[in-house]
Amino acid sequence: MNIAYWTGYLLYRTIGIHLPKSYAKINLGGRSIRAFCARLMLAKVGKHINIEKGARFSASTEIGDYSGIGENSRLYGKVVLGDYVMMGRECFIYTYNHETSRTDIPMQRQGSTPQRPVKIGNDVWLGSRVTILPGVTIGDGAIVGASSVVTKDVPPYAVACGNPARVVKYRNKPRDELDQ
Repeated sequence: MNIAYWTGYLLYRTIGIHLPKSYAKINLGGRSIRAFCARLMLAKVGKHINIEKGARFSASTEIGDYSGIGENSRLYGKVVLGDYVMMGRECFIYTYNHETSRTDIPMQRQGSTPQRPVKIGNDVWLGSRVTILPGVTIGDGAIVGASSVVTKDVPPYAVACGNPARVVKYRNKPRDELDQ
């Protein structure tokens, strides 16, 4: 972590995270300031990104062109957002979990599992309060419905929803093809 990262981090955590939403009538440049901070903090940041108020993300997050992180969302570990990703409010993306494999010691003392990155393709829409678990890939053009819990990969152009999320249709196929 270099001086640019720490400058961006301090600016983001003290000012940027608290500025009004990007589309507020009086936004005080929040969108621009948060994007500036992200460029200092992250290795890959596309053009015209939007990080909303209260969003938190790790230094290993990657954001593609025209993509955004929703208001009060949390991205833990290596999360790769493709281009044109829309994210609703309060989405949670995890790349590691608690270790639970041993029964001879408390789970609290077992540490965490190895990180498994989450990859989100291009032109994806994550509804509000979506939770994505470690190692999941969301294909290009997919939609994940609000409050869904994604435990396994979502194919390209699928519409998935529920807990656990399951594919209910495909955007690029007639509805009757799903049942076959």
